[in-house]
Amino acid sequence: MTTRAVRGRPTRARPVVVHLTTTDMSLDWLLGPQLRAFGDAGYEVVGMSAPGPHVSSLVAMGVRHVPVPAFTRSSNPLDDVRAFVQVWRLLRRERPDVLHTHNPKPGVLGRIAGRLAGVPLVVNTQHGLYAQPTDRRRRRWPVYTAERIAAAFGHMELVQNPEDVDTLVKVLRVPARKVRLLGNGIDLDRFDPAAVAPDVRRRLRDEWGVAPDDVLCGVVGRLVREKGIGEVLEAARLLQMRSVPVRFVVIGPADTDKSDAVPADEMERARAHGVVFTGQRGDLPDCYTAMDVFVTASWREGFPRAAMEAAAMRLPIVAADVRGNRQVVVDEVTGLLFPVRDAAALAEQVSELAASPERRATLGAAGRWKAEGEFDQRRIIEITLETYRATRR
Repeated sequence: MTTRAVRGRPTRARPVVVHLTTTDMSLDWLLGPQLRAFGDAGYEVVGMSAPGPHVSSLVAMGVRHVPVPAFTRSSNPLDDVRAFVQVWRLLRRERPDVLHTHNPKPGVLGRIAGRLAGVPLVVNTQHGLYAQPTDRRRRRWPVYTAERIAAAFGHMELVQNPEDVDTLVKVLRVPARKVRLLGNGIDLDRFDPAAVAPDVRRRLRDEWGVAPDDVLCGVVGRLVREKGIGEVLEAARLLQMRSVPVRFVVIGPADTDKSDAVPADEMERARAHGVVFTGQRGDLPDCYTAMDVFVTASWREGFPRAAMEAAAMRLPIVAADVRGNRQVVVDEVTGLLFPVRDAAALAEQVSELAASPERRATLGAAGRWKAEGEFDQRRIIEITLETYRATRR
């Protein structure tokens, strides 16, 4: 693939696409398979983010990393101004053919900086608008205003969730021609129960101290309030008080930079109720195999990857009834939905599934069928490549 010089831009053997995120972890874990696919399709792929421990993984997959030191996950306006200036300068230096932004902060700052820096194509993936129509006005409208302004600087919005498509077009008045439903996807070959060794389930349950007859409920996510971890821990307490043979395992990193991080003393009390905290793990297919039920109690989601992975692994899902979860879980078909922030309702639905292995199997089989039909990451990659190609002609 060759590219032509455009208005003084350099002629390159391959077009350059920059993916901009807050952290290198997002580039690695959230976007890694896509970045590899874009490289295979003939693009020179560059990742821009705050530097961190995942840079070496990016380099190993052929992604050049450009650090943005001022990017933080805090809400400090001065940090955001510094990040904006850094991104603009880096884009002027790198002169990419495509800028693709992700996450709320890089999505807003990056689209504006990219257009001002003269990037020919600025694409943003909406992984989930940070406010929903049901939120209070004081939360909703600052987010909506920032997104509407940023959308005016971008060329295309790839939106994971159909509910967000409606919000962008009907509420924020983003032109429909600039909005395309993307969805979300995972590697269905990796997340396949048939690909996991037979002894994994027993080995991991032994490691976590889970008895063979216990029903193990798994949670995957950062240890912050917004992920519904507080409701999960309260549900675990309620179920232990009722002597329901259920255990919980929570897989994911602490996120102490966030103001809603789950305190260490609360986690310690949860351990007394039989909750296991594993930290971040790289063997998620194995972990899902050890579970009997997957739980997500998040207050906000875009299109949750962990829930898709769990569905592909034939797990029934108990999920908070919010945007994103509704796109993964079909209530009473692939799992059960409960009112968000309602720990008692969560406990009740877990108890219901714990009492019925047959129902768990039926829901799990339906979840795998849905995953095979709707959650293949190859479709997401092709839509993104089509967007790059169509706009660059």
